[in-house]
Amino acid sequence: MNIKQGEVWEVEFFPNIGSEIGKKRPALVVSYDEMGRLPLRTIVPITNYSKSFESYPWMITLENDKFNGLSKRSSIDCFQVRNFSHNRFIKKLGIVEKDILINTHTTILKTLNPAYRLLLE
Repeated sequence: MNIKQGEVWEVEFFPNIGSEIGKKRPALVVSYDEMGRLPLRTIVPITNYSKSFESYPWMITLENDKFNGLSKRSSIDCFQVRNFSHNRFIKKLGIVEKDILINTHTTILKTLNPAYRLLLE
């Protein structure tokens, strides 16, 4: 399976435990394509947009468009980073623009420590 950074995939999150996000849903692949030797990818889930998410610094609003394959306005949940087997990936929906991917990486980093920042070459 050819799963690339910046792509949006429908992914199976079940089974989940406690407050973990669950069910089939879109996810953004954030891992570097050449990282690791196992058939795993690092992802962040995409969930339904809620106005309340605008006050959460780990949520990124993502407008649906012809490129990302989403059917409605959504939110990227940068707090629920996961490493998943290729077996959980169902189908490719689309791809996000580079600035959205960089914003997602930066936001993930800030969930580890708000003082961290991403240095781009």
